[in-house]
Amino acid sequence: METRTKERISYTMQRVRNKDSRIELLLRKELWRRGLRYRKNVKGIEGKPDIAFLGKKVAVFCDSEFWHGHDWEERKKDFKSNQDFWIPKIERNILRDVTVNAVLEYDGWTVLRFWGRQIEKDVSGCADIVEAALRDAGARPRP
Repeated sequence: METRTKERISYTMQRVRNKDSRIELLLRKELWRRGLRYRKNVKGIEGKPDIAFLGKKVAVFCDSEFWHGHDWEERKKDFKSNQDFWIPKIERNILRDVTVNAVLEYDGWTVLRFWGRQIEKDVSGCADIVEAALRDAGARPRP
């Protein structure tokens, strides 16, 4: 069994992608296949959504379970080493996600967040949710 040294863990974590992750690509390919055109990682939008439909004001985030604290109250017990670093880091990420959602919704955006496993298990269902949000956004009167 491989020994997990601090250096090895650091090396691995440095290589985690924050753009074009596998789960993002899965969902983007399905949306593209359906003829839905979007922008990705738009810097001018709060939180730089993974997928953004600018005209409809729909922002989509593909959140990995680790970095965004899925089932956090249970999962944080799993951290055995460097808890003083990881627990506050993940909790800051969770708080940032809540803040980003609030800011976008206040500005009239529809915010959709999908967990990575949700996308992997049912990418078609996730794309259906995005399509429904786009239809609803089209029916909303503009302020």
